[in-house]
Amino acid sequence: MLTIGDKFPAFDLKAVVSTDPKSAFKQLSDKSDDGKWKVVFFWPKDFTFVCPTEIAAFGKLNKEFAERDAVLYGISTDSEFVHLAWRQNHADLKALPFPMLADLKRELSQSLGILDKGEGVCLRATFIVDPEGIIRFVSVNDLSVGRNPQEVLRVLDALQTDELCPCNWQKGDEVLKAA
Repeated sequence: MLTIGDKFPAFDLKAVVSTDPKSAFKQLSDKSDDGKWKVVFFWPKDFTFVCPTEIAAFGKLNKEFAERDAVLYGISTDSEFVHLAWRQNHADLKALPFPMLADLKRELSQSLGILDKGEGVCLRATFIVDPEGIIRFVSVNDLSVGRNPQEVLRVLDALQTDELCPCNWQKGDEVLKAA
């Protein structure tokens, strides 16, 4: 699995950005949103139970991520058409403010090393990627356990200070000074 300090892999994927079939699809790549922080998170499958709770929770924090010059990319190995159908049919996903990318060939997921060996789907992996494309944070959960998007936002805040941040540090708290 790729980790801290590694370059995030190149990708070029179809994404769903709305529920309107006429304007729902957009091509996104690692070059999209150049110069911004990226929070890239993966889920196992569309039309499941834990996944929409996480996706909706990230959506509720989209404004806070944007205020930090960060974009959210949500990804699974489902197709863009499955993403569209799910968004159209799940109340919590209809107004989702960030793209759902389709890693149908599993190339990005394989490059990152986050495919579950038994199921062949993405683990619940989260990456914070700095504006230079370097991975600065990685978190991976088992298929059955949802993650906490608020913690991802806290870590982004800490990374953006470029300082030493103690346990449970929150934006606005004092950072540590090396002696």
